[in-house]
Amino acid sequence: MGFLKRFFKNVFRDGHPHTTASSFENLSEDQLEAHMQTARYGDFLLTEAVRPSFDLQVVPTVGYRPDVYRDKETGVDIPVLMISASREQLFDLFLDLLDPLGDEVDVVLETSHDRDSRGHDDLYREHIDMPVLKSTLCDFEEQILDDGCMGVAVLNPGIPLEVQFDEHKLLIVYGQDLSGFERVLEQWAIPRCDDMRFITEAEHVHSSSDEMARSFQELRYRLGLDEGFGGDNHGDGRDEYTWSDR
Repeated sequence: MGFLKRFFKNVFRDGHPHTTASSFENLSEDQLEAHMQTARYGDFLLTEAVRPSFDLQVVPTVGYRPDVYRDKETGVDIPVLMISASREQLFDLFLDLLDPLGDEVDVVLETSHDRDSRGHDDLYREHIDMPVLKSTLCDFEEQILDDGCMGVAVLNPGIPLEVQFDEHKLLIVYGQDLSGFERVLEQWAIPRCDDMRFITEAEHVHSSSDEMARSFQELRYRLGLDEGFGGDNHGDGRDEYTWSDR
């Protein structure tokens, strides 16, 4: 099966196509492969986890945007920082953004490797020492950067503050007082841009592989997350898989 056919087999998973036209629909296989291999847009280098739409509805760029998340259960507005960073700085920036959370935190792994189900699973562990967590995450740096089926969230519910490294490889910070995180962004020279758009706000493409699914399992075990995950069913044996989202 060619790359283009494999791609659209995943775009239209389970017989449920998108209701609006995709920018990928009328591409040749060569056009699609060239787009998937394009990782650099100016000074911005993407990870392997995600690609923008073919018509570049959003061009990846470095910056952050303040926003507000409304908790549906409580009706409380929670300040948010949405952050986009180039691959060269992304992981180390993530580690530095964890420092305001304190010495002991909770961690959540998010996975959508089980493509037989929609949505994702969250695996939660409480009370892990920050140095232990950082050391473990560093051992899986490439996995965290390049797997479009996984994300990591680290939080201190006692403050409360949360830092997400999501499956789109954006960094998202939640909390009432975000000044400590803004200082970290200033140190990294990440510019504030109140009208910037993110790759999640238009059609985009995720990528992962069976090898990454196995590596995710290893990370899960290292963090002591032995329950709540649906096993080792990672699809039909293809080593790599790609699908569109919007």
